[in-house]
Amino acid sequence: MPVWLIPMVYTAVSLVCALLLPRVEHAMALPIDLGISAAAALAVLSSIASGMMALTGIVFSIAFVMLQFSAVTYSPRFANRFARDPVLFHALGIFFATFTYALAATAWSDRGGSGQVPAVSTVLAVALLFASLMAFGLLMRRLGDLQIANTLRYIGDKGRAIIEESLAASAQGSDGPGAGRAVAGPPAAPVTQILRHAGPPGYVQRYDVPALIALAQGAGACIKIECAVGDMMMDGSVMLRVLGGRGTVPETALRRAIRLGADRTFEQDPKYPIRLLVDIAIKALSPAINDPTTAVQALDQIEDLLRRLARHDLEDGRLADAEGVVRVVFPTPDWDDYLALAFDEIRFFGATSVQVMRRLRSALRGLAELVGDSARAEGVQRYLEHVDAVIEHSAFDERDRLAARQEDPQGLGLTR
Repeated sequence: MPVWLIPMVYTAVSLVCALLLPRVEHAMALPIDLGISAAAALAVLSSIASGMMALTGIVFSIAFVMLQFSAVTYSPRFANRFARDPVLFHALGIFFATFTYALAATAWSDRGGSGQVPAVSTVLAVALLFASLMAFGLLMRRLGDLQIANTLRYIGDKGRAIIEESLAASAQGSDGPGAGRAVAGPPAAPVTQILRHAGPPGYVQRYDVPALIALAQGAGACIKIECAVGDMMMDGSVMLRVLGGRGTVPETALRRAIRLGADRTFEQDPKYPIRLLVDIAIKALSPAINDPTTAVQALDQIEDLLRRLARHDLEDGRLADAEGVVRVVFPTPDWDDYLALAFDEIRFFGATSVQVMRRLRSALRGLAELVGDSARAEGVQRYLEHVDAVIEHSAFDERDRLAARQEDPQGLGLTR
């Protein structure tokens, strides 16, 4: 359910209860006495109803602060975390429900000059008030997530989860049922169908792998996807090509199998958490902020993600059916792509910081030790030499160059 519907559901439920419960209570004439006068009950319910509006305004103010702070300090792409936070919308829903129900209970207090107080409705309104205060407390606790350590850990956790999910599933053949390991390369068949994007621009958010394999298998064809997860599709951009086959694959089904959206997501995209971490690091290295320690903390998470990627066989971009026949081919990043994404911009914008250079060298030395003599060692060594060349041609004096060449996991902590 979209998060913006959450307050609407709370409001609708409270309206139904506000219309039915006081009437049922009035008709049954329950012998419950709260020990307060009708005037006191009206004062309490009126205060609850009016106070909810002020509390709702405070919540909106907090939401705007969270969005602005995350967009300016971290990254505009990271602001979606708070803009779509279910806690915020549940809190708003509870406030709306409290206001609505307290207003309805006010209408039934001292109804017709009877002096009666709807006991159940009054108690429920007070209970909703306490629920609203608890929701407000949880929302204030959410402000702790704006701390840089929590933010970086959140992005890192998202990256670790998607790496384990997507790459571990790739090691088994696919991330869905009905597929196996490819035993041969894609067929050398002619292109029989081309699917182009039609409509407003959108980012590729995920592939429906089981659906694509089933469509290709049903047509006896191979689907070559031209757009990678995270790509922006423009009108007329080629999304995929169908190779070989016995007939035309339904375009509607093909379009449904590639989900597009207004922005990138973590789903099926291990590059995206690295992208966010790099954005935070280079923003911290800008002259307006000048916070290299934040860049070092971002590199801590980046190195951990690269270490996890280094332990996996990165996707080869081929998915097969249960018989081992290649049915889907899609573009995937290789080891050098991940290294470039993780280090290029930080190396460029952090070239004037001894702390960042030391942390970069530490990350690269750690990766070199991890990959050993594998084929990925060459890329790591090339980056290490590039960092050394940047230090050599920097504006540092000789003593600073010597310090910058020392790797240190803390940046400026202790020389290893």
